[in-house]
Amino acid sequence: MVIILAQISDVARLAGVSSATVSRVINGTAKVSEEKIKRVMEAIDATGFKPNEIARSLYKKSSKIIGYIVPSILNVFLTEIGRAIEDEAFQNGYKMILCNSDENPKKEVAYINMLTAMNADGIIITANNDNLDEEIRSCPLPVVALDKDAGSRYTAVVQSDNYSGGRIATEHLIECGCRHIVLMRGPQKYSSGSQRFLGYVDVCNEHGIQPLFMESQYRFDAVQTSRELLKRFPDVDGILALSDMTALSLYKVLCEQGRKVPDEIMIVGYDGVELGALMTPALTTVVQPIEEIGRLAAKLIIEQVTDGKISCRENVLPVSLKVRQTTRPRS
Repeated sequence: MVIILAQISDVARLAGVSSATVSRVINGTAKVSEEKIKRVMEAIDATGFKPNEIARSLYKKSSKIIGYIVPSILNVFLTEIGRAIEDEAFQNGYKMILCNSDENPKKEVAYINMLTAMNADGIIITANNDNLDEEIRSCPLPVVALDKDAGSRYTAVVQSDNYSGGRIATEHLIECGCRHIVLMRGPQKYSSGSQRFLGYVDVCNEHGIQPLFMESQYRFDAVQTSRELLKRFPDVDGILALSDMTALSLYKVLCEQGRKVPDEIMIVGYDGVELGALMTPALTTVVQPIEEIGRLAAKLIIEQVTDGKISCRENVLPVSLKVRQTTRPRS
């Protein structure tokens, strides 16, 4: 079977207008009477004509695409943010392209260049390498950063209140009776890691508790780090993991060693991904507003494209504590 694709000339012939008029209707580049617009749209429906999106993007300097660059698609938190970005983008006539960099600066530069060449309307990037400052500054597209401090290189930043998150998690463990609390500390070059650490330290100092921490990374598998933590801090009775996925790795190690949760050691995760509610016992966690973060990041790109400006460059959203079964007050 041979499929014949409709041409713009076919639409023009059926609508009784010129090809230029059809082009104006499709691209919105000039005023066309309502009567002609109606005829053109009816002809498009009748012929099944599909406008060439690539050609339109070159002509209009817009592809209606938003790029989302992440260090790892295995990070469930970033994946859930991506779902919110995609949905918000789609509702506004945009598409999202997901780019996985594996924390490789060369791949991040390649994706930035690719999205620029595609006439993308903007880029949302998270935990990008600090060596990319020049590429971000010279990028002609709006760039919204997640989990970064505001800087001149970004159009806007969106993050949650990580300092408050560190505080409420630590306060909860202390209220439950924990006195030897270890923080699985995230990379301090990111504001998320440094602010959570500061919140944890401040609460420990306020209660006369020695701050204890273990360096960790934003990765799915933290089994070895968890083993090292338990070896280094044998008296630990409460652990604040830097992410829910880290908490899952930690729980696996505790089970291997026969340590009971929450009777012997309590765990508080961070992020509030859906997977945390499925483990047994269900994970107590600091909940970031994942849906709001993703949607706001997309809205800021669209706002910049539509209005030429944004309503707010620095956006910090509140967090909350979801108490489940990995913590409980000691009698």
